[in-house]
Amino acid sequence: MNALRRYIDKIKPNVEKGGKFHFLKSTFEGFETFLFVPNTVTTTGSHIRDAFDMKRAMIMVVIAMVPALLFGMWNTGYQHFLALGQEVGLWENFWFGFLRVLPIIVVSYVTGLGIEFVFAQIRGHEINEGFLVSGMLIPLVMPVDVPLWMVAVATAFAVIIGKEVFGGTGMNILNPALTARAFLFFAYPTKMSGDRIWIAGLDKGMETVDGYSGSTALAQAAQNNDVLVNGIGDPLTTWDKFMGMIPGSIGETSTLAILIGAFILILTGVGSWKIIVSVFAGGAVMGLIMNAFGGNALMEMPFWEHLILGGFAFGAVFMATDPVSGAQTEKGKWIYGFLIGVLAILIRVFNPGYPEGVMLAILLMNVFAPLIDHYIMEGNIRRRLKRAKVQA
Repeated sequence: MNALRRYIDKIKPNVEKGGKFHFLKSTFEGFETFLFVPNTVTTTGSHIRDAFDMKRAMIMVVIAMVPALLFGMWNTGYQHFLALGQEVGLWENFWFGFLRVLPIIVVSYVTGLGIEFVFAQIRGHEINEGFLVSGMLIPLVMPVDVPLWMVAVATAFAVIIGKEVFGGTGMNILNPALTARAFLFFAYPTKMSGDRIWIAGLDKGMETVDGYSGSTALAQAAQNNDVLVNGIGDPLTTWDKFMGMIPGSIGETSTLAILIGAFILILTGVGSWKIIVSVFAGGAVMGLIMNAFGGNALMEMPFWEHLILGGFAFGAVFMATDPVSGAQTEKGKWIYGFLIGVLAILIRVFNPGYPEGVMLAILLMNVFAPLIDHYIMEGNIRRRLKRAKVQA
C-alpha cells in the first residue's frame, strides 16, 4: 500500500491546478478517496474532526448488506433447482446464484458510477461515495430475471432524476434505489410483477416440474389463499419465511440476514435504531388492527408474518434509514418510521394488485420527512419561547 500511496502522490501534481490533466481532477480524487483517507483538511471556520467520514459510513452499510446478498445468491440457485425438481448442494446453489446476480451488480455500479463521474467532472465537484450504497441496494431490490438493460435504464433514471437534478449526494429527497425500483415497476410492470420473474430462467421458458408456481407468499395471500406454499406446493413453515427460502427480490427474502445487517448498522451507529424499531412497530400495530377486522387473507394474516414477508424488513433496515431522505430530528424519526410501517400494511391489504407496499410507503414518507422535521422544530421553538417567558 505504501508503494501505491507514493505512486498516487507522484502523479497527483498532474491533476492539480495548472497540471496537464487538471480537467480530470474530480475523477482522480474519486479514486484516491476510495483507496485512502484524503490528505486535505479544513483550514478555516468551525469544524469537527472525526475519523468516521462518509466513505467509512457508506462502506459500513455495504458490509451490513453482505449477509442479505450472500443469502440472496444462494436462494436464487435454490429456487431455480427447486423449479427443476433437482436437489443440489449448498455450493451448487450459491455458484448458480452468484453467476446470475453478479452481472446485475456490475451493471448497476458501472452505470451509476459512470454518471456520477460525468456530473462531477462537469460541475468540478468531488465525487461522493453515496453510490457505493445505492449501487448495491438497486440489485438487491430487483427480481433475479430482470433484463440487464432495464437495470441500466433504472439506475440512470435514479441517479439523474432522483439525485443529480436536486444537486447530487445529500440533496435528494427520494431514496435513489427505491426510485429505480419504482421506475421499473411503473414503466415495465410485466417485468417487475407476476409469478415468473422471481425464479432464474422461469421467465425465459425454463421447463419445470409439473404444477410448479413461482408466485411469492404475498401474491398468494393477495389471491385469498389461506395456506401459503412453496413452488412445488408444500406448505411454507415459519422457519422458511423467516430464513427466506421463498421467491422474491434478490436481497429481500431472508429476515435473518437482514437483521444481522441491522445489528451491524446499529452497533456502528450508522443506521438509526429508532427508525428501524418504529417501522416494525407501525407494521405490527396496523397488522393487529387488520387482524381485528378480518375480511381477506392479507387482513387475517398474523401481524408478525407481515413483518417477515416481502420487502418489509429490508425496507425498514436499509431504505427507511437513509440519512438523506429520512427524518433528521430524533422525535421525527419515531413518527417517520411508524407511519412507514402503518402505510406499508395498508397498501398491502387494500391494494391486492400490489401486495408489496413498503416501496411506496417509504417513497411517500420521504416526501413528508422534511414536513415532519419542520413541525418538530417549530414545536421545540415554541416550548423554548414559552419557558423563556416564564423565567422572565
